[in-house]
Amino acid sequence: MAIEKQGPTEVIDTSTTQEVGGVDSQIIEVLEAMGSEEEIQMQEDGSAILGPEEPMMPEVGFAENLAEVISPQELSTIYIELVGAIESDKSSREDWERTYTDGLKYLGMKFDDNRSEPFAGASGVIHPLLGESVTQFQAQAYKELLPAGGPVKTQVVGAYDGLVEEQAQRVKEFMNYQILHVMEEYDEELDQMLFYLPLAGSAFKKVYYDETLGRPVSKFVAPEDLIVPYYTTDLETCSRITHVVKMPENDVRKLQAIGFYKNVDVETGDNVTLNSDIQSEKEKLEGMEPSYDDGEVSILYEVHCNLDLEGFEDMGQDGEPSGVKLPYIVTIDSNSENILAIRRNFKEEDPMKKKTEYFVHFKFLPGLGFYGFGLTHMIGGLSKASTSIVRQLIDAGTLANLPAGFKTRGIRIRDEDEPIQPGEFRDVDAPAGSLRDAIQPLPFKEPSGTLLNLLGLLVQSGQRFASIADTNIGEGNTQAPVGTTLALMEKSSKVLSAIHKRLHNGQKKEFRLLATIFKDSLPPVYPYAVSGGNMQVKQQDFDDRVDIFPVSNPDIFSTSQRIVMAQEMMQLVQSNPEIHGPGGTYEAYRRMYAALGADNIDQLLMPPPDTTPKPMESGMENSGLMMGGPAQAFPEQDHDAHIATHVSLLNMAPVQMNAQIQGNIHSHIMQHLQLKADAIAQQQMPPEAMQQYQQMQQQAQQMPPQEAAPLMQQAQAMLAQFSSPIMSELMQQFSQQVSTPPEEDPLVTIRKQELALKGQELSQDQEQFEAKERMRMEEKLRQDKIDVERIQAQKDIAELKDDTTRDRMDQQKELKLIDIGLKQL
Repeated sequence: MAIEKQGPTEVIDTSTTQEVGGVDSQIIEVLEAMGSEEEIQMQEDGSAILGPEEPMMPEVGFAENLAEVISPQELSTIYIELVGAIESDKSSREDWERTYTDGLKYLGMKFDDNRSEPFAGASGVIHPLLGESVTQFQAQAYKELLPAGGPVKTQVVGAYDGLVEEQAQRVKEFMNYQILHVMEEYDEELDQMLFYLPLAGSAFKKVYYDETLGRPVSKFVAPEDLIVPYYTTDLETCSRITHVVKMPENDVRKLQAIGFYKNVDVETGDNVTLNSDIQSEKEKLEGMEPSYDDGEVSILYEVHCNLDLEGFEDMGQDGEPSGVKLPYIVTIDSNSENILAIRRNFKEEDPMKKKTEYFVHFKFLPGLGFYGFGLTHMIGGLSKASTSIVRQLIDAGTLANLPAGFKTRGIRIRDEDEPIQPGEFRDVDAPAGSLRDAIQPLPFKEPSGTLLNLLGLLVQSGQRFASIADTNIGEGNTQAPVGTTLALMEKSSKVLSAIHKRLHNGQKKEFRLLATIFKDSLPPVYPYAVSGGNMQVKQQDFDDRVDIFPVSNPDIFSTSQRIVMAQEMMQLVQSNPEIHGPGGTYEAYRRMYAALGADNIDQLLMPPPDTTPKPMESGMENSGLMMGGPAQAFPEQDHDAHIATHVSLLNMAPVQMNAQIQGNIHSHIMQHLQLKADAIAQQQMPPEAMQQYQQMQQQAQQMPPQEAAPLMQQAQAMLAQFSSPIMSELMQQFSQQVSTPPEEDPLVTIRKQELALKGQELSQDQEQFEAKERMRMEEKLRQDKIDVERIQAQKDIAELKDDTTRDRMDQQKELKLIDIGLKQL
């Protein structure tokens, strides 16, 4: 018999004890010495367990909070390890934070009015070079990355398929609807991210499903709030990502109430020193100060890391722990030093247990490490030097306009503490008798022209690097060869083009994360209402058959470049319209209007007429053939009826005298015969061959036109094997039907030709007579109109002369009356 004691287990072997009268007493003495009766558990085999029973690890769901079941000792160990690693990560980026903080000072958003060097009240102005560059980039990128029609477009992956094309269209419309109308924060978060990006060089977006909102969100994460180890190169392979979350205490309590966070004491306070320099500089720029309620904000560390937790180990094929660390998300309250949540960061059905991505890294310029370089790093020195020169120039002007100097000790000036007003003279008592000898001003110089030229050079260099200098494209030669303007624009904006491509790549990753969330969170069919009707999207639409990427073009980063490219394309089309055709000209103008941002383009442009052949009645086809035009046969037409009608047309006299019309009719009849032979061949084709032929046609319909052409040729070759003999028989029957009639008398033939020619001459004479009559009538109408206008003009002149004569007579009459009145006086 053995006695076991748990934690640690102690086994007492009594098998060799003599089973005599003192055995039971010995066992009792041992038990009393090792523990009380409450700690003794007797087993069925006669053994006993001393001490409390070890608690079993309770089973928890895959998505549950593991912090609820892990022991406090292990939680404390995890906390110490993670917080120590976070502090090391923070200290490794101190130089980057210092540069970032210095850059914030030179944005020009706050005037330094407390300067006392070189004199009190010296200029504290900041040159706007950095602020202008940041604002210009933000405004340009914001418009390109979030157009009015939506930022998402899709593309079918693999072979062309009509059903997959409809699926891609549903995904595109749904994601644009969500981003523009449902995800209300997306617009503002993107706008803010694009302002931070050129400053810090790196900015982040966090894409996740918000349980409280019940939908995906894409939040901007400030670069100072995302901490990674020193050796990190990218987020995909980073072993530890720490997101600093500033959350109101009440929101933390809400998440604890619904069970998302562990219900532990959460402390708040204003003793948070995280990124204090950056935060204080940002508060200065915003003109804000910490208020009394800062203590209500909790600083949480959301750590995406790999852990090997006891009781939740990764198991190998042998059923034993493999020692491989698994991805987890650990949420830590930095004030209370408590772990609020530990959750698995991989999908339950993933055998590789790959971590789920939440963050997207946007870079302005690739740096030497994880964080990118921004304008602060690249032109921060130029901005600092420009600010220094501007202050020197202003201070020099101030000293030159308000000079200072020395005066004799005994000189007395009335009200010397008050500045002299314009036009004012004050009394001065000069002991030496000469005011000039009593006062000596300091020789301050006017602002330096050399400094002014140097300032212009610095500003020009900074603007050229930031690609915000004006590109005078309109001042170039309008007759320059095609492509010259594009070359000039590309040369002046290479840096901005590369930055735009990085943004395009980052936004593509963001949209794919959003699509993954939609795939996991949407019901099988999700209906939604938009302006103009109701639409729906399916959960299965978000699969690998559809590729999702931004609508922005990584090679076009501005409206001006888009307009220039449209102009160049229009010049190419107009230079050789024959090879482009009406459709090419129409499309060139349409793209030009689209580049200009015009609305309702269909109301401005008339599309070219549709020249696609359509099925017509046989009589209409005969009419077109008589006019010399072509005709097209279609499989669904009644070929026998059409052939009979066209054969009747061949027997008409005007057609028999025109070889070209006869050739067109015969060519059209051949089309009907071939289609008829194909239809008969398909009916007589063996079932196996028919099935293979139909499969080839179906496959060709699901492929792009270029890839489908060879397959269609194979199908036509297979059909030709059965239709060729049938076509031969049909042609023989047609030849017999239209065989040449017996020759008539040559004199009769000649007489018919003479009558036909006479009829043509009479017709031409009649047309000429009618044309002359029309011209004569038009000339008569013009002459009548001229006569009427001449008579009206003469009448107007006569009336004008009559009015003039009457006015003159009235004036003479008034003058005579005046003379008579004067004589009487």
